[in-house]
Amino acid sequence: MAQDSAKVVKLPRRTALKQTTLSESVYAEIRSRLQRGEIGPNDRVLDYEVAEEFDCTRMPVRQALLRLVSEGYLIGTTRGFVTPTLTNDDIHEIFEVRRLLEPSAAAGAVAILDDRQDAALKRAFQKAVKAHDKRDAALMIEANMEFRDVWLGAVQNARLQDTIRRFTDHAQQVRLGTLSDPGTQKIVVDGMRALLEGFLERDPRKIKTAMLAFIVNAEQQYFALLGGHG
Repeated sequence: MAQDSAKVVKLPRRTALKQTTLSESVYAEIRSRLQRGEIGPNDRVLDYEVAEEFDCTRMPVRQALLRLVSEGYLIGTTRGFVTPTLTNDDIHEIFEVRRLLEPSAAAGAVAILDDRQDAALKRAFQKAVKAHDKRDAALMIEANMEFRDVWLGAVQNARLQDTIRRFTDHAQQVRLGTLSDPGTQKIVVDGMRALLEGFLERDPRKIKTAMLAFIVNAEQQYFALLGGHG
């Protein structure tokens, strides 16, 4: 009787949890590469290559890549996954969504920020200044992401936070080529400086104004570098 009871015991959840963890890890890594511009418009993401890199089956990789497709980071083709080709209208729409969401969200986050987050914002800003001085586009991208992640992490509405993160990522994907431009880097540094002042002063109105100006200037600079085709 004791033996029959022992046979009923099942341990299936460890494998399921591992698959979920792998999928999340692959998702986070591929999204990070997209954010940093390591996966560009001429690159293809192949599930079997990613599975080999992570030493796992293709299933968690497919789950991660399909999630990135659903969020607009990638599109599926018969020859793998690629970044979407965005038209000027697409880009205008992305910036419009950002103008509608980010100023209010950033202003609302100020009530949550603490000394630790203030210090992180300062570090990210100093990194951006250094990137501008060195004309280092990769460092500027890193600083921009770190600054955003701090204040966005203080947004209490999880759905709003996720939406903003996706649209800022999409905007950054198309702007990666412009971040080596000194004028664009100056816009980033000036925008961060104004936002940092607002966050440190705990001034929602100042933050809202600074964020709106930051987004508008970024959009205008992007299309100016395209030769005005916007």
